[in-house]
Amino acid sequence: MLQIKRAYLPASDSDGFRVLVDRLWPRGKSKETESIDLWLKEIAPSSELRKWFNHEAEKYPVFATKYREELQSGTQKEALIKLKSTIKEHEIVTLIYGAKNEIQNNAQVLYELLNK
Repeated sequence: MLQIKRAYLPASDSDGFRVLVDRLWPRGKSKETESIDLWLKEIAPSSELRKWFNHEAEKYPVFATKYREELQSGTQKEALIKLKSTIKEHEIVTLIYGAKNEIQNNAQVLYELLNK
């Protein structure tokens, strides 16, 4: 089972294997105390795409398309393969993200892509 969760919500047993899918560590969170099993920063959108998107809702459809394109090449493609393998290895995997917008973010794009 695959699910997504914001980094600022408390970890729970129902999260299973927790994978942080952001390039940057969530602001104000401690690496020592967070329950992150894998930080897969290579799967995150490029810095250029992330900065362009700037979490502006009207840009989300274009962001999602460009991000899916990025996931088809280079280190992001390798990271996507690793994530798919991780999902097969664990009964429950939760994609962890830091964005304030819980509907329009990179974890949502990954979730939709992986559930096709």
